[in-house]
Amino acid sequence: MLANEYGFEQRISSFMAGVYGWMGCALAITAGTAYYVASVPAIFFYIHTHAFLAVVLIMVQLGLVFAISLFINRMSFITALVLFLLYSATLGVTLSSIFYVFTEGSILSTFLTTGLMFGAMSLYGYMTKADLTSIGTMSMMVLLGLVIGMLVNLFLQSEQFNYVLSGVGVVVFVLLTAYDTQKIKEFAQPLLADREAMQKVTLLGALMLYLDFINLFLFLLQFMGARRQD
Repeated sequence: MLANEYGFEQRISSFMAGVYGWMGCALAITAGTAYYVASVPAIFFYIHTHAFLAVVLIMVQLGLVFAISLFINRMSFITALVLFLLYSATLGVTLSSIFYVFTEGSILSTFLTTGLMFGAMSLYGYMTKADLTSIGTMSMMVLLGLVIGMLVNLFLQSEQFNYVLSGVGVVVFVLLTAYDTQKIKEFAQPLLADREAMQKVTLLGALMLYLDFINLFLFLLQFMGARRQD
Protein backbone atom coordinates (compact mmCIF):
# COMPACT_ATOMS: atom_id res chain seq x y z
CA MET A 1 0.00 0.00 0.00
CA LEU A 2 2.75 2.42 0.99
CA ALA A 3 4.73 1.45 -2.10
CA ASN A 4 1.71 2.19 -4.31
CA GLU A 5 1.20 5.58 -2.67
CA TYR A 6 4.89 6.38 -3.08
CA GLY A 7 4.78 5.40 -6.75
CA PHE A 8 1.69 7.55 -7.28
CA GLU A 9 3.36 10.57 -5.69
CA GLN A 10 6.45 10.00 -7.82
CA ARG A 11 4.39 10.03 -11.01
CA ILE A 12 2.58 13.20 -9.94
CA SER A 13 5.92 14.84 -9.08
CA SER A 14 7.32 13.82 -12.47
CA PHE A 15 4.25 15.27 -14.19
CA MET A 16 4.53 18.59 -12.34
CA ALA A 17 8.26 18.75 -13.14
CA GLY A 18 7.27 18.51 -16.81
CA VAL A 19 4.74 21.31 -16.37
CA TYR A 20 7.32 23.60 -14.79
CA GLY A 21 9.91 22.55 -17.35
CA TRP A 22 7.80 23.56 -20.36
CA MET A 23 6.67 26.70 -18.58
CA GLY A 24 10.30 27.64 -17.93
CA CYS A 25 11.17 26.94 -21.56
CA ALA A 26 8.36 29.22 -22.73
CA LEU A 27 9.45 31.98 -20.33
CA ALA A 28 13.02 31.73 -21.62
CA ILE A 29 11.80 32.06 -25.22
CA THR A 30 9.63 35.06 -24.30
CA ALA A 31 12.45 36.79 -22.44
CA GLY A 32 14.99 36.05 -25.16
CA THR A 33 12.69 37.22 -27.96
CA ALA A 34 11.74 40.40 -26.09
CA TYR A 35 15.38 41.28 -25.40
CA TYR A 36 16.46 40.57 -28.98
CA VAL A 37 13.69 42.66 -30.55
CA ALA A 38 14.37 45.52 -28.13
CA SER A 39 18.12 45.39 -28.89
CA VAL A 40 17.61 45.75 -32.66
CA PRO A 41 16.12 49.24 -33.16
CA ALA A 42 15.20 48.66 -36.81
CA ILE A 43 13.02 45.67 -35.92
CA PHE A 44 11.64 47.22 -32.74
CA PHE A 45 10.54 50.51 -34.26
CA TYR A 46 9.10 48.86 -37.35
CA ILE A 47 6.90 46.62 -35.21
CA HIS A 48 5.86 49.23 -32.69
CA THR A 49 5.24 52.06 -35.14
CA HIS A 50 2.83 50.05 -37.28
CA ALA A 51 -0.41 49.70 -35.34
CA PHE A 52 -1.75 46.99 -37.60
CA LEU A 53 1.18 44.73 -36.63
CA ALA A 54 0.34 45.11 -32.95
CA VAL A 55 -3.27 44.18 -33.69
CA VAL A 56 -2.19 41.20 -35.78
CA LEU A 57 0.13 40.00 -33.02
CA ILE A 58 -2.64 40.23 -30.41
CA MET A 59 -5.09 38.39 -32.64
CA VAL A 60 -2.53 35.66 -33.35
CA GLN A 61 -1.77 35.29 -29.64
CA LEU A 62 -5.45 35.02 -28.73
CA GLY A 63 -5.96 32.50 -31.51
CA LEU A 64 -3.05 30.38 -30.33
CA VAL A 65 -4.25 30.36 -26.71
CA PHE A 66 -7.79 29.40 -27.71
CA ALA A 67 -6.52 26.75 -30.13
CA ILE A 68 -4.36 25.10 -27.47
CA SER A 69 -6.98 25.38 -24.73
CA LEU A 70 -10.01 24.24 -26.72
CA PHE A 71 -8.62 21.84 -29.31
CA ILE A 72 -5.63 20.22 -27.66
CA ASN A 73 -7.40 16.84 -27.62
CA ARG A 74 -7.71 16.97 -31.40
CA MET A 75 -4.05 17.71 -32.11
CA SER A 76 -0.84 15.81 -31.58
CA PHE A 77 1.50 16.64 -28.73
CA ILE A 78 4.09 18.00 -31.19
CA THR A 79 1.53 20.31 -32.80
CA ALA A 80 0.41 21.60 -29.40
CA LEU A 81 4.03 22.11 -28.37
CA VAL A 82 4.85 24.09 -31.52
CA LEU A 83 1.80 26.31 -30.99
CA PHE A 84 2.73 26.88 -27.35
CA LEU A 85 6.31 27.84 -28.15
CA LEU A 86 5.14 30.01 -31.04
CA TYR A 87 2.79 31.81 -28.66
CA SER A 88 5.62 32.45 -26.20
CA ALA A 89 7.78 33.89 -29.01
CA THR A 90 5.06 36.22 -30.32
CA LEU A 91 4.35 37.43 -26.79
CA GLY A 92 8.05 38.19 -26.46
CA VAL A 93 7.77 40.45 -29.52
CA THR A 94 4.89 42.31 -27.89
CA LEU A 95 6.63 42.59 -24.51
CA SER A 96 9.81 43.99 -26.06
CA SER A 97 8.31 47.44 -25.44
CA ILE A 98 8.97 47.17 -21.70
CA PHE A 99 12.71 47.55 -22.37
CA TYR A 100 12.04 51.03 -23.77
CA VAL A 101 9.84 52.01 -20.82
CA PHE A 102 11.65 50.51 -17.82
CA THR A 103 15.32 50.08 -16.93
CA GLU A 104 16.84 46.65 -17.42
CA GLY A 105 17.79 46.45 -13.74
CA SER A 106 14.22 47.02 -12.57
CA ILE A 107 12.90 44.52 -15.12
CA LEU A 108 15.33 41.90 -13.81
CA SER A 109 14.53 42.60 -10.14
CA THR A 110 10.80 42.44 -10.89
CA PHE A 111 11.28 39.16 -12.74
CA LEU A 112 13.14 37.66 -9.78
CA THR A 113 10.51 38.93 -7.34
CA THR A 114 7.81 37.43 -9.53
CA GLY A 115 9.67 34.14 -9.52
CA LEU A 116 9.83 34.07 -5.73
CA MET A 117 6.16 34.96 -5.29
CA PHE A 118 5.08 32.53 -7.99
CA GLY A 119 7.23 29.75 -6.56
CA ALA A 120 5.87 30.23 -3.03
CA MET A 121 2.23 30.24 -4.13
CA SER A 122 2.63 27.37 -6.56
CA LEU A 123 4.29 25.30 -3.83
CA TYR A 124 1.39 26.14 -1.52
CA GLY A 125 -1.11 25.09 -4.19
CA TYR A 126 0.76 21.83 -4.70
CA MET A 127 1.16 20.94 -1.02
CA THR A 128 -2.05 22.17 0.59
CA LYS A 129 -4.88 19.77 1.39
CA ALA A 130 -7.40 22.62 1.47
CA ASP A 131 -9.82 22.94 -1.44
CA LEU A 132 -8.97 26.17 -3.29
CA THR A 133 -12.01 26.07 -5.60
CA SER A 134 -13.76 28.96 -3.86
CA ILE A 135 -10.59 31.05 -4.07
CA GLY A 136 -10.25 30.25 -7.75
CA THR A 137 -13.89 31.12 -8.47
CA MET A 138 -13.63 34.40 -6.59
CA SER A 139 -10.37 35.26 -8.36
CA MET A 140 -11.91 34.64 -11.78
CA MET A 141 -14.83 36.93 -10.93
CA VAL A 142 -12.46 39.67 -9.78
CA LEU A 143 -10.36 39.10 -12.92
CA LEU A 144 -13.41 39.82 -15.06
CA GLY A 145 -13.93 43.08 -13.18
CA LEU A 146 -10.23 43.85 -13.58
CA VAL A 147 -10.43 43.46 -17.36
CA ILE A 148 -13.46 45.79 -17.46
CA GLY A 149 -11.61 48.30 -15.28
CA MET A 150 -8.58 48.23 -17.59
CA LEU A 151 -10.80 48.84 -20.62
CA VAL A 152 -12.42 51.79 -18.85
CA ASN A 153 -9.02 53.21 -17.95
CA LEU A 154 -8.04 53.22 -21.63
CA PHE A 155 -10.38 56.20 -21.87
CA LEU A 156 -9.79 57.70 -18.41
CA GLN A 157 -5.99 57.46 -18.59
CA SER A 158 -5.84 57.74 -14.79
CA GLU A 159 -2.47 56.88 -13.27
CA GLN A 160 -3.97 56.45 -9.79
CA PHE A 161 -6.65 54.10 -11.11
CA ASN A 162 -3.94 52.18 -12.96
CA TYR A 163 -2.08 51.60 -9.69
CA VAL A 164 -5.26 50.35 -8.04
CA LEU A 165 -5.90 47.97 -10.93
CA SER A 166 -2.30 46.76 -10.81
CA GLY A 167 -2.58 46.06 -7.08
CA VAL A 168 -5.76 44.07 -7.69
CA GLY A 169 -4.01 42.25 -10.54
CA VAL A 170 -1.13 41.20 -8.30
CA VAL A 171 -3.51 39.75 -5.70
CA VAL A 172 -5.62 37.99 -8.34
CA PHE A 173 -2.71 36.26 -10.04
CA VAL A 174 -1.03 35.33 -6.77
CA LEU A 175 -4.23 33.52 -5.79
CA LEU A 176 -4.72 32.04 -9.27
CA THR A 177 -1.20 30.62 -9.17
CA ALA A 178 -2.06 28.54 -6.12
CA TYR A 179 -5.47 27.56 -7.49
CA ASP A 180 -4.21 26.63 -10.95
CA THR A 181 -1.39 24.55 -9.50
CA GLN A 182 -3.84 22.54 -7.42
CA LYS A 183 -6.21 22.17 -10.38
CA ILE A 184 -3.42 20.98 -12.70
CA LYS A 185 -2.32 18.42 -10.13
CA GLU A 186 -5.90 17.14 -9.82
CA PHE A 187 -6.29 16.97 -13.61
CA ALA A 188 -3.29 14.68 -13.87
CA GLN A 189 -4.35 12.07 -11.33
CA PRO A 190 -6.89 10.12 -13.45
CA LEU A 191 -4.64 10.33 -16.54
CA LEU A 192 -1.44 8.82 -15.16
CA ALA A 193 -1.85 5.64 -17.20
CA ASP A 194 -2.39 7.48 -20.51
CA ARG A 195 0.97 8.77 -21.70
CA GLU A 196 -0.28 10.85 -24.63
CA ALA A 197 -3.01 12.48 -22.55
CA MET A 198 -0.48 13.22 -19.83
CA GLN A 199 1.83 14.94 -22.31
CA LYS A 200 -0.98 17.16 -23.53
CA VAL A 201 -2.14 18.02 -20.01
CA THR A 202 1.48 18.86 -19.19
CA LEU A 203 1.45 21.49 -21.95
CA LEU A 204 -1.95 22.78 -20.93
CA GLY A 205 -0.76 23.11 -17.33
CA ALA A 206 2.41 24.85 -18.49
CA LEU A 207 0.33 27.35 -20.48
CA MET A 208 -1.90 28.11 -17.48
CA LEU A 209 1.01 28.73 -15.13
CA TYR A 210 2.93 30.63 -17.82
CA LEU A 211 0.02 33.05 -18.17
CA ASP A 212 -0.20 33.43 -14.39
CA PHE A 213 3.53 34.23 -14.22
CA ILE A 214 3.49 36.72 -17.11
CA ASN A 215 0.47 38.60 -15.78
CA LEU A 216 1.87 38.70 -12.25
CA PHE A 217 5.16 40.03 -13.63
CA LEU A 218 3.47 42.77 -15.68
CA PHE A 219 1.32 43.97 -12.78
CA LEU A 220 4.29 43.96 -10.39
CA LEU A 221 6.30 45.92 -12.94
CA GLN A 222 3.89 48.83 -12.50
CA PHE A 223 5.10 49.13 -8.89
CA MET A 224 8.72 47.99 -9.11
CA GLY A 225 9.69 49.19 -12.58
CA ALA A 226 11.97 52.23 -12.72
CA ARG A 227 11.08 54.24 -15.80
CA ARG A 228 13.80 55.37 -18.18
CA GLN A 229 14.62 59.06 -18.12
CA ASP A 230 16.01 59.30 -21.66
